[in-house]
Amino acid sequence: MRLSIELNAPTALTLFRVILIPFFVFAFYLIPNSWSGFFSALLFLIAAVTDVFDGYLARRLGQTTKFGAFLDPVADKIIVTIALLLITEYFDSWWITIPATVIVSREIIISALREWMAEIGKRSHVAVSSLGKIKTISQMTALTWLLWRPCDLVINAGLFMLYVATLLSLWSMCQYLWATRYFLLGRED
Repeated sequence: MRLSIELNAPTALTLFRVILIPFFVFAFYLIPNSWSGFFSALLFLIAAVTDVFDGYLARRLGQTTKFGAFLDPVADKIIVTIALLLITEYFDSWWITIPATVIVSREIIISALREWMAEIGKRSHVAVSSLGKIKTISQMTALTWLLWRPCDLVINAGLFMLYVATLLSLWSMCQYLWATRYFLLGRED
């Protein structure tokens, strides 16, 4: 049996996002401090933009693939989790650690929920919502600003957006759990 990956433009963008991850971490730690924030934020922003375009292109060009559908959310969750870890370490404060913990925990819970719902043939009940897209945009904005941190104004705006993203994360998690409550409680009505 021959295994091959159907490489199209959307999948190439997703793979590019995965390839950016070590360079993003490298920029955060190894570039001299005066430039590390800028370059790590720039690489993160490039990854965030490719996240928008790969999904758009896949739908627009009719180039959705199973591999792309698998890899896209994985790449997104990995780079966001790494960014959250980096800013948590950098700021070394509870006011970053708590929202980072909430966001990562929400992602684990919803990933597990989606996997379980797919297993019982009810994946459509946990499809990505518009609220989830807004949450992602606010997360990406917050993380870009908190990685860049050129001045207090940008840092404070990043903190504000991080808390917005945290609230949206909790809200969307509650929506997903509410939509699947009958399945979770064993009453598939």
